[in-house]
Amino acid sequence: MSSLITQVKSKLFIHSSQKSMHALDGAYASLLHGRSLDFEDLRQYEYGDQIRDIDWRATARQGEPLVKRHRANRMHTILFVVDTGLSMTALAHDEKPKKDLAILATGALGILALRHGNDFSVVHGDAERIRRRAPGRSEGALEHALRTLDDAITTASAPSDRDALLAFVARTIARRCIVVIVTDDAPVTDETERMLRRLRVQHDVLWITLHDADPVLAGRSHAARADVDSHWTIPDFVHGDAAVLDEVAAHAQADAARRDALLDRLEISRAALDTQDAAVGALLRMLNRRAHVRP
Repeated sequence: MSSLITQVKSKLFIHSSQKSMHALDGAYASLLHGRSLDFEDLRQYEYGDQIRDIDWRATARQGEPLVKRHRANRMHTILFVVDTGLSMTALAHDEKPKKDLAILATGALGILALRHGNDFSVVHGDAERIRRRAPGRSEGALEHALRTLDDAITTASAPSDRDALLAFVARTIARRCIVVIVTDDAPVTDETERMLRRLRVQHDVLWITLHDADPVLAGRSHAARADVDSHWTIPDFVHGDAAVLDEVAAHAQADAARRDALLDRLEISRAALDTQDAAVGALLRMLNRRAHVRP
C-alpha cells in the first residue's frame, strides 16, 4: 500500500516549483500571529516572503535582499475538521474523487505544520458519529491520520453533518488552535453561522471548500450521475438542457455567495479547491491573505 504522504509530496512538487514550496512555508509561518520568536539566521529573500521580515541593514551590507528567519518557541496545534460523511464520496469538480482532494489539502497543510515544529490533530465524522484523533508531531502520525480519513470516507454510510462537526469542536476543544475546516459545497445554515461565531472567539479559523462535480453535464451524455445520499439518478435527457444548466448554476452561485459573504463577515480566511492541479496555488493564496490579517 503506497504512502499517502508520499503521494501528497509528489503532487506538491509536481504542481509547484521549489520556489512555490518556499512561498508556502513563508505564508504558513505568517499564520502564527502573536507567537513568541527567537532569531535563528538570515537567508536570501524568496518569492512569497513577507516584506516585514526583510533585514534592511543586512540587505544593505550584502547587496541583496535578506530575510530574518525565526524559530517559534511556542508550539501551535493545527486542528483539521474534516467531513467524512457520504457527501465526500462524490466527485470533485475535476471529476476525480473528492476524498483525494480532501487528503491533498489536509496532507499539504499537515506537512507544513510538521516542517514548522507544530503538532496537528484531526476531528472527522458524519451524522452518526464524530471521532477525534490524538495530536501528532511526526510524518508517521500524519500518514496514519490521512489513512484514517481515506478509510472513513471510503466506507461512509451516514450523511454528512458539517454543523455537528463544528458543534463538537466548539464544545470539546478548549485549547486555542488554528482550526482548518475541510468541507464541500453544501449550503451554510444559520447553525453554521452560530457555530462559526463561537469558534472565532476561541480559535483562528480557516475554511477550505472542495467544489463538487457539476451535477448536470453541458452536453448529452449517458454517463450516470446520481446523488450519493438519495441515490437518485439524474435523467439522461437533462444533460445539455440550457435552461436546467442555467438554473443549477444560479443556485450554486447563490449558495457560494452566501457562504463567502458569511466567511468574509467573520474574517475567516478561505480557499476553494476545484482540482488537484490548482490546489497548491489556492492554498498559497489563502495563506498569503491570512498573512495580512491581524487578530
